[in-house]
Amino acid sequence: MNTLSQSLDFRQSQQLVMTPQLQQAIKLLQMSNVEITEFVEEELGKNPLLEKSEGEGDSMSGDGSEESYQSSDSSDNVQDEFDQAWTGNESDKQDVSSSSAADFDSSSMSMSGVGSGGQSSFDNPETSFENMLSKPETLQDHLLAQLHLKTEDPRDRLIGALLIDQLDAAGYLRAGTAELAERLACSEDRVQSLLKLMRGFDPTGVFAEDLPDCLALQLAEMNELDSPMLKLLDHLDLLASKDFEKLADLCGVNTTYLMDMVDLIKSLNPKPAAEFDHLVVQTVIPDVLMKPLPREVGGGWKVELNQETLPKVLVNQAYYAEVAGVATKGEDKKYITDQLNSANWLVKALDQRANTILKVASEIVEEQNGFFLYGIEYLQPLTLKDIAEKVDMHESTISRVTANKYIGTPRGVFELKYFFTTALVGSDGQAHSAESIKAKIKKMVDGEDPKKILSDDKIVEILKADGIEIARRTVAKYREALGIGSSVQRRKEKKSL
Repeated sequence: MNTLSQSLDFRQSQQLVMTPQLQQAIKLLQMSNVEITEFVEEELGKNPLLEKSEGEGDSMSGDGSEESYQSSDSSDNVQDEFDQAWTGNESDKQDVSSSSAADFDSSSMSMSGVGSGGQSSFDNPETSFENMLSKPETLQDHLLAQLHLKTEDPRDRLIGALLIDQLDAAGYLRAGTAELAERLACSEDRVQSLLKLMRGFDPTGVFAEDLPDCLALQLAEMNELDSPMLKLLDHLDLLASKDFEKLADLCGVNTTYLMDMVDLIKSLNPKPAAEFDHLVVQTVIPDVLMKPLPREVGGGWKVELNQETLPKVLVNQAYYAEVAGVATKGEDKKYITDQLNSANWLVKALDQRANTILKVASEIVEEQNGFFLYGIEYLQPLTLKDIAEKVDMHESTISRVTANKYIGTPRGVFELKYFFTTALVGSDGQAHSAESIKAKIKKMVDGEDPKKILSDDKIVEILKADGIEIARRTVAKYREALGIGSSVQRRKEKKSL
């Protein structure tokens, strides 16, 4: 017979306590430079001890009247919390006293009324504090999601991301494909092919060259782009001046039919990005800058934080001393102390954020050196785990750092997350980028003898000889992604040529 009983059981376990301050530090890590600036402006209005510095060389050390404040017993605890969060491991501490701190003009924010409490697993990015918050979708997010559905090639995704970042506030692409191809060191045909695909993305009309092109894309989708409509689009200036008779003659229609065409034009959206304009497309300001070093100093790259994106805020120690000296009530003393401590804590949070971004960006530049030197065909396989191991941090931290952070390079401005690609490991133990394998397949097909068309099995055999183990179905998948027909189709095409 079963009986119910009670017992007292002791267990030992480790958990990271997510205090509101630590939650805020994590949230700051994922903020873009625009969001950081807006947040600082808001906090400047809340905390009387914070002042905005307009000087170029100001730092938190100040000149005696404005200087940083270090709490005697909270600083070490703050650093411990940072280290646990950034690495996801209590024993793996991060050294923030590196030389990269010199590139960061420390900023500060106040956070009043913070306390303790709350437990959460930091290691799982799915349950992280900031990932539980809903955010409105930006045009960039909307287009990138479609890009990832339409192509699996990380090189094409990188090109597509650059095209998305080139859109203006209306959703038009003004940059020429030749310029973009030269910047990425790839063929213009590849850029044009991808652009043709992306011109079919929602909202219809994005990536248009101009207004007539934008309207043409929408009319084509509605199956209304006939010859008279094309004539109308070529003479929108006459429509603007309401010269309907001349416009009707040019279009080869009567005035009644023309007015129906005009009504249809008026129903279209001349600015396809408008529905996203609460957050949309703005000129991207890089968080990190890289530039080549001269040969006489050894070459390589110089990677530094963009000072223009770092809010410059000072803690007014003189004002604190003045107010604290006249405060008599306990609640007044507590208020001014809380303001000082929270501002000081967030100075350290922002300093850690800056150091972390710079550290991760520098490692990405080192890993993708081939891309920066020779172009997109030399993009290397790279994962969050690879960078996490190099910089001794947790993968979820790398994910946060690379989201919404941009790097300005000689090849353009890219979001840091764009540089992560998949890889296949060959029989020789060497990692091969999926894109490099596709490039090999394309090179084989382009150079094949018309009388000896390569089958997928033959391509597998050739790749295996190069130390790349790959299944036949994977070769077929890559070939189709490249727009290359089967061996039977190619044999017919080349025979006809």
